[in-house]
Amino acid sequence: MAAAAGPDEADEAVRGTCEDASVCKRFAVSVGYWKDPYIQYFVRQAKERKAPEINRGKLEQEWGHLSCPDKTSALGVREGRERYYARVHGVSYLIKAFLEKTECNCQIINLGAGMDTLFWRLKDENLLPRKYFEVDFPMIVARKIHNIKSKPPLSKPIMESHSGDSLLIGQLGSGQSRARTELVARSASDSHSLDSSRYSIVGADLRCSADLEEKLRKHGLDGHLPTLLVAECVLVYMTPQQSANLLRWAASTFPVAMVINYEQVNMGDRFGQIMIENLQRRQCNLAGVELCSSLESQRERLLASGWEHARAIDMMKVYSLLPQADVKRIEALEFLDEKELFEQLMQHYCICWASKDSSNLGLANIDF
Repeated sequence: MAAAAGPDEADEAVRGTCEDASVCKRFAVSVGYWKDPYIQYFVRQAKERKAPEINRGKLEQEWGHLSCPDKTSALGVREGRERYYARVHGVSYLIKAFLEKTECNCQIINLGAGMDTLFWRLKDENLLPRKYFEVDFPMIVARKIHNIKSKPPLSKPIMESHSGDSLLIGQLGSGQSRARTELVARSASDSHSLDSSRYSIVGADLRCSADLEEKLRKHGLDGHLPTLLVAECVLVYMTPQQSANLLRWAASTFPVAMVINYEQVNMGDRFGQIMIENLQRRQCNLAGVELCSSLESQRERLLASGWEHARAIDMMKVYSLLPQADVKRIEALEFLDEKELFEQLMQHYCICWASKDSSNLGLANIDF
């Protein structure tokens, strides 16, 4: 058993999952699992297609499931991409259902957003909410802002959707003017936020709800707007008390809201224990894994935090509910004749969503 990591080491391990996820998504997009023209601007593609054996290390670090000696590493690589396919499409389906119910008169808060490209993809589909917020560790936010500033395909959509007198990145240095047509450079001491009228990215610790709320309100958070919170493999890295505080803050702050949580489930069996042990060897601790014991435990945590309606389904079920013509298309991309490990993996991840709806918009009816 690996020695327990200190707080700094643990946070660094969690930050490392951002890079792993981005690389895996970029490769899946390049193979053709789904379309995302923006991921290429946040993560470099490998110069050559890596052999499955090389990819295996990356997958073990993020998913921690490839310690089954009777399974091939090639199978694990393929399964990982299909899991991401189901994740991307499942989460997107719920997001778009919320946008439809609110007619985009809402705000989205993407918690632990990493290098996610949802804002740009929604803009392409003319589905932007009134405001879109991203939150992550300051170090990750600084990197993302650098990419946005330096790459016109990322900065241009933000400027096109902006209205007002200024578009600010960080705190303006002395003598700098506010400019509407360009992203204003920040002082080196404060590069952890970007704010426009439709898109904001904020560096904050999700374990401190008061600090999170203060920073979001400075960037235009509206407590009266219908609000969607998205958390993908985020809450599991927080203690049960920390994630409960975050969920309670959201439920008590927004009268009309929905939360989507994607993370592990059924973690009490042997397969789940292998995942936990592999991650622990890399100093990556699933601090909230006790809440991931079952679909019912995932649903109950949401209800206990003040949400009125909650549902949870595993990713195998999500996969079966996706448009089957497209599922057949992606299954033909790479050869796979063994389904057992794929099904096991999908049964150990889930999507949970919960809502409260004082305006009777029909949020409780959102389902696959």
